[in-house]
Amino acid sequence: MGFFDTLCQQTDVERQHLFTAPIIDQAMRGDVTLELYIGFLTQAYHHVKHTVPLLMAVGSQLPEHYEWLREAVAEYIEEELGHQEWILNDIAACGHDKELVRNSRPNSATELMVAYAYDTVFRVNPLGFFGMVHVLEGTSIATADNAATAIQNALFLPDNAFSYLRSHGALDQEHVKFFEGLMNRIDDPLAQQQIIHSSKMFYRLYGDIFRSLTL
Repeated sequence: MGFFDTLCQQTDVERQHLFTAPIIDQAMRGDVTLELYIGFLTQAYHHVKHTVPLLMAVGSQLPEHYEWLREAVAEYIEEELGHQEWILNDIAACGHDKELVRNSRPNSATELMVAYAYDTVFRVNPLGFFGMVHVLEGTSIATADNAATAIQNALFLPDNAFSYLRSHGALDQEHVKFFEGLMNRIDDPLAQQQIIHSSKMFYRLYGDIFRSLTL
C-alpha cells in the first residue's frame, strides 16, 4: 500500500468528524440562506488568500533533497494564483459588497487554522502543509459540485456566483491525482507521520470552520 492510501486510512475518523458538520448536510439539501452562503464564502476568502503565501513559504523551507517537491510546489502556486479574487467575485454576484469582505477579519476558527498552517511550515516541518492540501482538496471533491447545484437551485443565484465551488470541484480532482503521486514518493517515516498528524489536525480545524457558520 502506498503512503497516500495509508494517509487516507489513518485519517478516516477525523474525515468523518468534518463531514458531520451540519452545514454540509444543509448545503447538500439546499437548506441554506443567502447569508449562510456568503458566510461560507467569506471564511473561504480568509483562508484561500493565504494559499499562495503558504506555498511560497513551503518552497523556501524545503531542504535540498526535496527539490522534486519544490518543483511541484511551484506548479501548485501557478494553479492557485488569484483564487481569492474568484471568491470575492462570487460574493459580488450574490449582491454583497466584496470590499467589505476583503477588509473584514476572519472568524476565530478560520484564524486558528491559518495560524496553525504557518506555525507548521515555519516551526515544525514544511511537509506538514501537505496535510492541509489533503484535507481541503479532498473535501472539495466530495462536496463542491453537488453543494453548488443544491445551493443555486434553492437561492436562484446566477452561475457566476459559483465560480469558486464549481472550479474547485473539477480542478481538485486533477490535483488529488497529482497529490497522490507526490505522497507516494515520500518514504521518510518521520515525514509521513508529520503529514498524517497535520491532516488529522486540519480535518478538525477545517471542520470547526464549517461548524462556526451555523452556531
